[in-house]
Amino acid sequence: MIIGLLFQLHVAISAENVDPVLLVNLPGESRTAAEVIFPEHVTVRPRGSNDVEHLYLFRRGDARVQVRHNGNNFEYQRELPRNIHMLARATLENDGLLFHYEFENRSDVAYDMLTAVTDPRLKWILHDVRLERTFVHTPKGFDLLASDFPQRSTMPLDRWLPACVLASCTWPVAPQRTEVRDQITYYNRSTRVDEPLLATVSTNGRWVAASFTRNAGNVWSNPELTCQHVDPQIALPAHGKVTIEVKLLLFRGTLADAQSKFLQQRPRLQ
Repeated sequence: MIIGLLFQLHVAISAENVDPVLLVNLPGESRTAAEVIFPEHVTVRPRGSNDVEHLYLFRRGDARVQVRHNGNNFEYQRELPRNIHMLARATLENDGLLFHYEFENRSDVAYDMLTAVTDPRLKWILHDVRLERTFVHTPKGFDLLASDFPQRSTMPLDRWLPACVLASCTWPVAPQRTEVRDQITYYNRSTRVDEPLLATVSTNGRWVAASFTRNAGNVWSNPELTCQHVDPQIALPAHGKVTIEVKLLLFRGTLADAQSKFLQQRPRLQ
């Protein structure tokens, strides 16, 4: 197991998973506060096509890749199908983790869409199965991601779950408030959010976990996992190189602090 330490935030590569997963512990605590799959999948859509293809899917039984630990960085590389090369790096910073992905297309095929899905799953005091402490940002300020669905607070868990709650950022608002696909209920907020930011406050109110990126079509969470998704999509030209970055804040503070950090750091993200 590789362990890193920066400003008392402990990060380790999981010894129980074959593909890379980061385990994040709060200062002085032995319980995992977040498990981050980086990435959970890599998906593309070839130019002119409506069909998507998963170039990589996280599996617990794949051949282990070598993760290098250098200072505050955890990094690995992987050859993907379609002659695409990926470098994935997680860097410890003083308020969380920066996830950095580089893709090199060594083929003649261009892709209108590429996404690398960072999947932070919040646990322990950050776990929020009814989304009572998970917030998005609107023109009026912070609002609960699931505020359109107050019935979740009294709904039996076997009726509430499995579920995904989504909020449009730059994409059009979904016309249906709820829909069921593959036995999962999808709940769509009726209004857009104005920032690609998703934040969860701990049960004791002292810690904030917040994910953000430079731009995203929507933000969403699966409350059973309390995951935070702010996944950007970009184009990948033939014989081109692109970079995707996502920041996971994990710090002692408030939602206002998270908003301030977002405004300061967003312009620096690729």
